Amino acid sequence: MAAKRAERLVNLVIALLGTRQYVSAAKIRATVPGYEPDDGTDRADEAFKRMFERDKAELREIGVPLETGRTSVFDTEDGYRIARADYELPDITLTGEEAAALGLALRLWQSAQLAGAAQSALVKLRAAGVDVDPGRVLPIQPRLDAGEPAFEACYAAARDRRVLTFDYRRPDEQRPARRRVQPWGVVAWHGRWYLVGHDLDRAAPRVFRLSRVVGAPKASGPAGAFAPPADLDLASVVARSEQREEQVVVVRARPGTAIGLRRHATVLGRSDDGDDRLELRTTSPWALADELAAYGADVLVESPPRMRDAVVERLTRLAGLAEGA
Repeated sequence: MAAKRAERLVNLVIALLGTRQYVSAAKIRATVPGYEPDDGTDRADEAFKRMFERDKAELREIGVPLETGRTSVFDTEDGYRIARADYELPDITLTGEEAAALGLALRLWQSAQLAGAAQSALVKLRAAGVDVDPGRVLPIQPRLDAGEPAFEACYAAARDRRVLTFDYRRPDEQRPARRRVQPWGVVAWHGRWYLVGHDLDRAAPRVFRLSRVVGAPKASGPAGAFAPPADLDLASVVARSEQREEQVVVVRARPGTAIGLRRHATVLGRSDDGDDRLELRTTSPWALADELAAYGADVLVESPPRMRDAVVERLTRLAGLAEGA
């Protein structure tokens, strides 16, 4: 499906979810971005009708409960709305790991350009006199991910295949170094965002953690200037680059909790406050940090400090998402 059509369908769904009234085709044409504007010609009218018929068929085919009807006896033509009760999912219970994954997906959606156009449809519907219930509007805001300010520039450069220049500071470096990269893509891996690409100065593939980018990355040159490898797997590239030697991690767990964690842990004894002290060994510290964060207050990291900081960071992120929901 073309990007413009997908964007138009999302705009249409959000607009129809935000009202209890049936919305006429004319109002949809005037308020939902992406449809052929009304310039008074038969050609434009036919183009809109064909496009709208295809969109209705597409929504129904993928299971969107699109209803046809009239709000009052005074309406002269049918309108459309989405039965929200049939469209919404039932209550969902998530594990800690599932909640963390959903949080990452939410952050990517909030960074997308699509959010602004979708919200504008709701504003135009209000202006057209359609009753939009504010409590039913989807909570989508066109804002960047505040935790990774470099995300938008890196994502856009990878999408457009333009060379990207930025300053990058590694943990063992006091000053950032200038990097020139052909960006292949941006990927989330174990709770962090990474840029994968070809480093032009080092003439080799490299992985960059977005949190270590200093300042605003700058794209240059024409679009389509390079092509990523045909068999590229971004997550696999990041996983290989993040491999470490085996690390020893000591945690305290409340008695009777963290059963899954105990299956691959060595019990060291009891702490002064009655918790179980567990020793864990890992070559994937960020994966272990995700697992520890999923246990919440039942598990406390004693050592090393980097693992404790990583777990605290993940819990802080989840708490921020909960407060913003």
